[in-house]
Amino acid sequence: MPKARKMLSDRDAPCIQALMKLIETQSKTTLVVWAVDYSEKMLLPLWTKNHPVDLRPQRALDAARAWLAGDMKLPQAKAAILGCHAAAREAEGDPVGQAAARAIGQSASTIHSARHCVGLPLYGALAVAYDTLGTQADWEKLQQCAAEECGRMFDALQVVAEGK
Repeated sequence: MPKARKMLSDRDAPCIQALMKLIETQSKTTLVVWAVDYSEKMLLPLWTKNHPVDLRPQRALDAARAWLAGDMKLPQAKAAILGCHAAAREAEGDPVGQAAARAIGQSASTIHSARHCVGLPLYGALAVAYDTLGTQADWEKLQQCAAEECGRMFDALQVVAEGK
């Protein structure tokens, strides 16, 4: 039985490259809103499915929103985000939850550096693919499913960027 991968390993994949080109044209605020909103809508449910009482990923998203609103300083927000990263490390053996928590942590970390939002497609698309097809699915099928999720991420970023 092959070990589950922790992230999409090909940054040069067309779906990742298209998303990165769009990311490069956006403000940090736009990227934070997109990454946090998408993570909460699509990835947090994957985390809570097997970890319903562990609120660290939700707290990281809440902290990122509070920072964005000016209601929290970066050091306090970073503490919540580090808690999410710890939750991901502790979720060994749950590839869906682990990838979802990693994506959430990276999305929330966008408040620190806009480049962290790339973790959303690299981890998050794989979390969705694993949840959809199972961790034992053929890698090519998982990549295709993840590419489709990256397309939905691209569309969601366009909506946020256009202010719709």
